[in-house]
Amino acid sequence: MFKNYKNDYVGWLVVFGVVILLLEVLFFNHGLIFSLFVSGGMIYLGRKRRGRMFGKWLFYGGIFFFAVSVFNMMTFKFLLLAVLLHFFIQFLNTKKQPNKMTPELIEPDQTVKPESLIQIKPLFENIFLGQQKTPQGVYEWNDVNIQTGIGDTIIDLSYTMLPKGESVILIRNLIGNIQILVPYDLEVTVNHSSLIGRTKVFENENSRMFNQVFQVKTPGFEGAEQKVKIITSLIVGNIEVSRI
Repeated sequence: MFKNYKNDYVGWLVVFGVVILLLEVLFFNHGLIFSLFVSGGMIYLGRKRRGRMFGKWLFYGGIFFFAVSVFNMMTFKFLLLAVLLHFFIQFLNTKKQPNKMTPELIEPDQTVKPESLIQIKPLFENIFLGQQKTPQGVYEWNDVNIQTGIGDTIIDLSYTMLPKGESVILIRNLIGNIQILVPYDLEVTVNHSSLIGRTKVFENENSRMFNQVFQVKTPGFEGAEQKVKIITSLIVGNIEVSRI
């Protein structure tokens, strides 16, 4: 399913965002690049100094100026107007030609019992801002499938017992770093997509990654009883997979 990862919606989102940015710079606002560069610099410096009050103010100020720059984009306003117009037209069409539904009454089968499900608490949640990491002590493993905005994700697999078979770590992140620590006897495969960033998987390091897909696996992955599939995507940020 993930072999054609370039066709994932994240890739299309990046391409669409670049096109919108080029249209804005070429036709409407020539100073937008400077505004985005300044706000991006504030966010970067703020994250580096987030332990201090000045760093927090710098970080949140950068996010504020970035949001203001995006909302002031003429192309963003046109896009918002087009979306509203589309929904308005769809609403008018539903009023002119309302959908007619005829209910079909089926006698329920009294012998069929509803299937019971067990609620599983995930290790991580979808967040827009902040850092997430696995507990420092022993914890129960569940596959990871999250989407985050700005922040770091740290997963240490040395404190958990992985089940037999293939465990999955799926992380989609806009801006931030991903660090995954795996035991020495565990086989892994990494499928990483990034617009701008750096990758380091064991001794294999790529310091300049621009709009690329990075795929590697350990030699014994296919025949291993316990293995981990790591699938990640970043707009801006680094990924590190290390042995522990």
